[in-house]
Amino acid sequence: MQNKGALKLLAIALAIACAYQLSFTFVTRHVENKAAEYAAGDPVKEQNYLDSIKSQPVYNLGFVQFNYKEVKEKEINLGLDLRGGMNVMLEISVEDVVRALSNDSKDPIFNQALVQAREAQKNSTSDYITLFEQAYERLSNGGKLSYIFNTPELREQITPNSTNAEVIKVLRESANGAIENSFNVLRSRIDRFGVTQPNIQRLENSGRILVELPGVKEPERVRKLLQGTASLEFWATYNNKEIYPILSEANQIIKDLEAAGATTVAVADSVVADSTVKADSTALAADSSAVDSVATAESGSLISQLDSTENQAAMSQQDEAALLKNFPLFAKLRPVADQNGNIGEGPVIGTALALDTAAVNHYLNLPQIKGLLPRDLRLMWGIKAIDPAETTYQLYAIKANTRDGKAPLDGGAVVDARETYSQQGASAEVSMSMNASGARTWARMTADNIGQCIAIVLDGYVYSAPVVNQEITGGQSQISGSFTINEARDLANVLKSGKLPAPARITQDTVVGPSLGQESITAGMMSFILAFILVLIYMIFFYNRAGWVASIALICNLFFLFGVLVAFGAVLTLPGIAGIVLTMGMAVDANVIIYERVKEELRMGKALSVSLYEGYKNAMSAIIDGNVTTLITGIVLFIFGTGPVQGFATTLIIGILTSLFSAILITRMIFVTMLERGHHITFSTKLTENFLANTHFNFIGKRQITYILSGAMVLITLVSLGVRGMSYGVDFSGGRAFVVRFDQPVTATEVRTALSTVFTNTGYEVKQFGKENQMRILTQYKFDDEGENVTTEIEGMLYKALNPLLGTQISAEEFVSTAQNPVGIVSSDKVGPTVAHDIKVNSIIAVLFSLLAIALYIILRFKRWQWGVGSVVSLAHDALLTIGVFSLLHGLLPFSMEVDQSFIAAILTIIGYSINDKVVIFDRIREYQTLYPKRKIKDNINNAINSTLSRTINTSGTTLVVLLAIFLFGGEVIRGFVFALLFGVIISTYSTVFTATPIAYDLIRRRSQAAAEVK
Repeated sequence: MQNKGALKLLAIALAIACAYQLSFTFVTRHVENKAAEYAAGDPVKEQNYLDSIKSQPVYNLGFVQFNYKEVKEKEINLGLDLRGGMNVMLEISVEDVVRALSNDSKDPIFNQALVQAREAQKNSTSDYITLFEQAYERLSNGGKLSYIFNTPELREQITPNSTNAEVIKVLRESANGAIENSFNVLRSRIDRFGVTQPNIQRLENSGRILVELPGVKEPERVRKLLQGTASLEFWATYNNKEIYPILSEANQIIKDLEAAGATTVAVADSVVADSTVKADSTALAADSSAVDSVATAESGSLISQLDSTENQAAMSQQDEAALLKNFPLFAKLRPVADQNGNIGEGPVIGTALALDTAAVNHYLNLPQIKGLLPRDLRLMWGIKAIDPAETTYQLYAIKANTRDGKAPLDGGAVVDARETYSQQGASAEVSMSMNASGARTWARMTADNIGQCIAIVLDGYVYSAPVVNQEITGGQSQISGSFTINEARDLANVLKSGKLPAPARITQDTVVGPSLGQESITAGMMSFILAFILVLIYMIFFYNRAGWVASIALICNLFFLFGVLVAFGAVLTLPGIAGIVLTMGMAVDANVIIYERVKEELRMGKALSVSLYEGYKNAMSAIIDGNVTTLITGIVLFIFGTGPVQGFATTLIIGILTSLFSAILITRMIFVTMLERGHHITFSTKLTENFLANTHFNFIGKRQITYILSGAMVLITLVSLGVRGMSYGVDFSGGRAFVVRFDQPVTATEVRTALSTVFTNTGYEVKQFGKENQMRILTQYKFDDEGENVTTEIEGMLYKALNPLLGTQISAEEFVSTAQNPVGIVSSDKVGPTVAHDIKVNSIIAVLFSLLAIALYIILRFKRWQWGVGSVVSLAHDALLTIGVFSLLHGLLPFSMEVDQSFIAAILTIIGYSINDKVVIFDRIREYQTLYPKRKIKDNINNAINSTLSRTINTSGTTLVVLLAIFLFGGEVIRGFVFALLFGVIISTYSTVFTATPIAYDLIRRRSQAAAEVK
């Protein structure tokens, strides 16, 4: 074997890299187990423990250390279906953007065009701006859009003479800007929501944003957070020296209250302090000088005590208790002052750890404390942590001294903002321009606050508080502050976020409770382990010692696969686990092809070393062709799929690549080493030695019978599709689906009867989902209503109807929460009509594109279009019959057989598997045509099919064994998906032998006859 040393080095390097990547997952689990042990079931205590070690080294490799936060980011990323959480598809309301750009025009044709565009979008893949343009053109008979959009804000871009195309270009740019700004706002909101490993991505050319929040237990809170319109505001601020004396007095009051047992620290989730308090700010200004000297003296002792305790490696419980007793407020909110007690300047009045912000909010909202603070004071936290460990946040003092309590200037005044480099130095700054009205307000505001700070606030959080150096007129400003270019870009995005109202509406919403996620992990792992053991047994039974080598390669393949998954940050989903398990069945296919070729060489009397060499050499083209065609399917799945389907495609693609490396290179290195050491290698047992070795079946001669059989099955499928149709999931039909768990067995009839009391004017469907106490409910009630409270309304209806079926009564909040309750809604899924239409269109495109790509590859590789046509017809035959089985059996089998994204993933996987099977036979036919050119093509085809029959049966056998394990033990969520694969493997094995090759043969024969007639 050439370059054996280099290959060994490559394998060792890959193994070390994978071990390194996987080690972070083990370290994370170890740390979290320690936290759980320490907390003894208290989730708040557990989270506080993890927060406290966030920046501490937990993984030391000698040359580099990692803290808990860094280790957590590098662990294997589980999908929502495995750990619970929420997946939301948001669509930015471009209609509202267009309406705002027109200054809410009342033109009837304009408003009618907006409505028609909205309705057309439900069944179109075109964007909203294009549909609006078409509707307005149709309704106005070529009227000019410039008359509507020649507003003061757009006067520089749109004139009365602007063409409709020019106006549409401006609208499109503005809409894209609004979407980008909304994306930035959503990202900042999600970053502070407190979930680990959130994912937010903008889906190009769709105006949609995908948000994944693992572990979320309050879905309604998330919906409100994500759908709120951004609120950008500019506020004047107080100076810390004005506020500190009152905080010192507040600290004493809190101390007295706690001594009297009148207050306890609330453990709230909120980190927002927004206190509008009731003292007179003029009195504060008059009294501040009188208390300043006293405050300085008090603060000196306080700061020195805080510093002394913070500098200790570990504060004793007695010291901590004493500090909390004497300085309850300042122990949580560290004042801004130096060690000598000199009070700091600026709008920041203190800093606090993230885990202490709730306690600070509680203290400052006590009635006794609110009475001390100025009436126009609002307290707001900074958006970003100020320390490298990202644990400490600043509290700002905002001066809300307007008559109506609203910000003197909001984001609507900002025309543009961009990051630039300052003229002096290398630091970045932000250039901001305002409209005429905003410029006047900005000039007045800056003139009144020279030497003071103005806070830039978004959604109640302070992003920046620059100092005003002078009055700013003309609306052009530069904000500097030692920014990096990325920080300046973020601030510019914040300033642009309030430019246009672009509310985000939820068009797809999936919630998976942690209990269902844990069940999925358990089921997935059980099916994984069982399938792995069965494949090992199958290979060892069939190929003896060579089977052991294949098993070692399979173990290496799984190790490499998981390592690469972690390295690329891929998300492991339940279909992803199915993809890994399926990869195991398909991974041994390369070994089966090689081993069968080696056995053929051995039967010819060749030496073992020569047989091994020839076996690997002759099998290579079939292996490469088969895996490339499957890889094409995986890539199509990845491009057109979303969520779990994309997770399945990811594992399939990576699995193909790692299995090629393991099956070809790892096994060959082992065999070469065994030969060098004189070990005897066997490729069969007595039972399997001559398995299908001497078959001489006339497959081509029986093609008329199989044509009739296939035609009959296709006819039955078409009749079933016309009569019974399909059971469409919410992915395709739109609507809502809920999985509800009861505390006792119930029947679907009982649930339907109960639901009839609330769903009186709309259809609904109830199916058992797994065990007898779990039901899946589908409804299209108000599924196209984009109101924020529709989901809450439907959940309330479900509670009202289904609560009587529970043995133990629970509250409505417990019923709809997916947090810890064992019963109620454990999973929900909502898909709007626009998204459902796009999913259907993308699914059709994915299947057609996959068939076309595979056909082109086959034609290029085998130099004859007949093989490509035979393949595509056979693949379409396999896909159609799989669809037919789902049409015939939906509602008859005790598991879900809905047509959804997972079903399309199954169809594409069947196509990939089926073409893999066909390529092996095509490759052998091509080889026989080269070796025996004088034989009839019919004989070469029959001989090729017979000689590869053992490989065909073995590959199908290992794959079926694996799929059967997943089907029985993989969980209810993917049972329908796996059933499709099971049927697909069987039908594709049949079509390989009896459909694809005979069709190609007939096409080749007819062309040969036509050519002979011409001559």
